[in-house]
Amino acid sequence: MQKGRKQLDSQMNPAGQGEYAANNDLFATGVPVWYEKSGKVNPEWLSSCEGERNHTTELLERIVAYRNLESAYKQVRKNGGSAGVDGMNVKDFKKWYIQNWKELQRELLTGSYAPQMVKGVEIPKPNGGVRQLGIPTVRDRVVQQAIKQVLQQMYDPKFSPHSYGFRPGRSTHQALKRCCEIVKGGKSRVVDIDLEKFFDKVNHQRLLWLLGTRIGDQRLLHLISKILKTDILKGGLAEQRIQGTPQGSPLSPLLSNIVLDELDQELSRRGLSFVRYADDLQIFVGSEKAATRVLESITTFIEDRMKLRVNRDKSGIKPCHEVNFLGHSLLRGGKLGLSPKSEARLKEKLKRITQRNRGVSFEQILKELKTTLHGWLLYFRHAQMKSKLAKIEGWLRRRLKCFRLKQCKRAIGIVRFLMKLGVEKTLSWRTALSGKGWWRLSNSPALGIGMNNQWFIEQGYYGLAENYRMVHRNPL
Repeated sequence: MQKGRKQLDSQMNPAGQGEYAANNDLFATGVPVWYEKSGKVNPEWLSSCEGERNHTTELLERIVAYRNLESAYKQVRKNGGSAGVDGMNVKDFKKWYIQNWKELQRELLTGSYAPQMVKGVEIPKPNGGVRQLGIPTVRDRVVQQAIKQVLQQMYDPKFSPHSYGFRPGRSTHQALKRCCEIVKGGKSRVVDIDLEKFFDKVNHQRLLWLLGTRIGDQRLLHLISKILKTDILKGGLAEQRIQGTPQGSPLSPLLSNIVLDELDQELSRRGLSFVRYADDLQIFVGSEKAATRVLESITTFIEDRMKLRVNRDKSGIKPCHEVNFLGHSLLRGGKLGLSPKSEARLKEKLKRITQRNRGVSFEQILKELKTTLHGWLLYFRHAQMKSKLAKIEGWLRRRLKCFRLKQCKRAIGIVRFLMKLGVEKTLSWRTALSGKGWWRLSNSPALGIGMNNQWFIEQGYYGLAENYRMVHRNPL
């Protein structure tokens, strides 16, 4: 049995540290030892895998323990979310859970637990296309959360320090800070790797093998296999899942990191500088020649060894300032900027809020803008974008002037509104009767006088430039 396992191990490789690993094994030391320089799997690493499997034969007992299940239920309740195919929401599940948690525990231990179908939901991507989400039932979310809590303790401590997505205590700003440090060190060419529909393309067989190299509890592996292969309900029809870990389930992010840690360890073995956030990978090098070599070799590794696909249309070599990583561009000298795509997405969102045909009050518009802009500024607070924000703010104020002026409806209403703001009567009538469109009127002298900066402040307008100065932090 162990001999067969070792033969399988020669085809692949996992990472991390198990809570049960002995203090003197390779997982405890945290040394990446997946492959030797020759490309073959390190026999010492295989030995450590075997040792950890021997220490993880009863993981399922930890997963179904009352304290762990209760913690999982509380986390799912906190996260909220919509109901699955059974129609039971988080609130209704509470009563079911109180009455049935022991039965759920028994089903998991005996192997009779059967996950229900996953509800498929497609949401539009910012750059076009759709993203497939899979929403399990609340019961299944609790089970997946319970599994995640135990496996995360085992795997996360020895994940690569250059991986930042879906990990406790790590954030997008930490990933961006590391990028700035690398660029500041002189590596200004970026190999941008885009994995083609990564969450939809993960190979189930290889993922289960990968888990099996370190997990000795066959019952748990069988349970995860059931979860991965659960049918997905799309458009009223059940569709069999033969690959992928759809986004939307509590377990999917951890499984994705377990799969991609193999890539992290290979990049570290080669001595490359990189930052990975979920399936978004940036590799930094010092020259075009090195970038070309890295792109070719890493693409081969991903496709031949990991059985994933690289999107060649979206992957490529870029100077750092053309990178769009987590919504930011990387400026020369190791500073952050606002990427053109992020700027365009913000303006599109502001357009929707300030549409002139919306049947809401001006006060409601300002309230929505404040909520949107405050959250946006907090996320992008480290970016160098003072001049960009000044242009956006000028454009936004004109849209707000259009919206408020249109609310006056008739010419006499515009005159009364402008005169109330202190605009001279003749200029008010000249503006109201000009026949210009709303956009041209928004830049007229009368509106400049009446709807000035002080007027916007009195209305409760959330000033982009002013608040940017308050929250801006540089450097990271």
